[in-house]
Amino acid sequence: MKTTLSQFMLRTGIYSGSNSRAMVPSLFAGLGAKRVLLLSDRGLEKAGIVKKVASIFDLTRNGSGPQLVGTYLDIAQDAESSSINDAIRYAKEVGADSLLAVGGGSVLDTVKGVKYALHKGLEDIKEATPGGLLYEQFPKANHIPLPHIAIPTTAGTGSEVSPIAVIFNEDIQMKTNIINPFINADIAILDPDLTVGLPPLITAFTGFDALTHAIEALASPTSTSLTDAYALHTIRLIEKNLPIAVEDGGNLNARMNLLQASLMGITAFSFALNAIPVHNMAHAYGAMFRIPHGLANAVFLPVVMELVPQLYLPKAFELAQALDVEANDDTPETTLTKVIEKIRLLQQSVGLPADFKQYNITEEALDATISAVMKDPAAVSFPMSAELIATIGQKVVPITVK
Repeated sequence: MKTTLSQFMLRTGIYSGSNSRAMVPSLFAGLGAKRVLLLSDRGLEKAGIVKKVASIFDLTRNGSGPQLVGTYLDIAQDAESSSINDAIRYAKEVGADSLLAVGGGSVLDTVKGVKYALHKGLEDIKEATPGGLLYEQFPKANHIPLPHIAIPTTAGTGSEVSPIAVIFNEDIQMKTNIINPFINADIAILDPDLTVGLPPLITAFTGFDALTHAIEALASPTSTSLTDAYALHTIRLIEKNLPIAVEDGGNLNARMNLLQASLMGITAFSFALNAIPVHNMAHAYGAMFRIPHGLANAVFLPVVMELVPQLYLPKAFELAQALDVEANDDTPETTLTKVIEKIRLLQQSVGLPADFKQYNITEEALDATISAVMKDPAAVSFPMSAELIATIGQKVVPITVK
């Protein structure tokens, strides 16, 4: 039993259910908002999701409720700092006093960056993370009085409730981190209707992002009973529901379960945060080769578990039970082998690749990943040797170009 100091704060109010997006104007009113800025991306505009959410405000246009004063849709993959800076300027131009994030992890993290910058009076979000990581706790961290609602359209990052914003700094080609307990949304809306059109591949790799959060949280040396509870149920829900959602995207029950799993997975991850070698690798490769974060995690997860077994062996039996793997009287080592096999079978069953063949990574570029992994903020708590990083890389990168 751990007796050292730990913290656990799920600050965000959560509203779940089909058509729960209809509550957005009244919830903003409750937060004191008057001028709402909706932030999303062009893909979701094309898919009709932006219109579905924006149209809710038509009912309040002639009333006294919050008004939608603008939409910002030029958000790029990985929450690029340039997108955040443009959105900061736009928010000021339209006089927004509140933020509505509608999208996947890139959108949700972008809005966190906008919120933080507006609160701190920053014009360039890169000023917040000159060394790649800003970690703020009490008393420096304090309430951010800017009404903020998030509607995730993928079940992966859980960024709507996490105290972490991952922001891509184009100047140094690094995914930087702002960690602040007040940066997450005041309210999260989990509406499965907005995820039914998500393509199978994106459904699959965002689901594996949530699975990775849960497994790394469970294996963390600083995990607690609270984080374990969230992590284990996240794993159970994903094992049962991800294949269903990939096969039948319109299954609202599976979609709802995955949204809640995503939220629980990141909550466990955020408050057990310590050794995260899978994310460490995924951050570096994502920044260098622009591999979607969930896909990078999906490919690295079984490989890292195989090559860094000491992290996962203490929780091998719990992992097996959550993944519906029969362990019986097996040793922890044999059980972990079965767990990794189950993860690979799940990876295959939902149509995910086992390597990065499609990215045509050169041998020279592969060598450069070693320093990138070592410099990533995730390496602080669990540094990996150059030899280990290289071995992991060789497992997932078939060299096709010399």
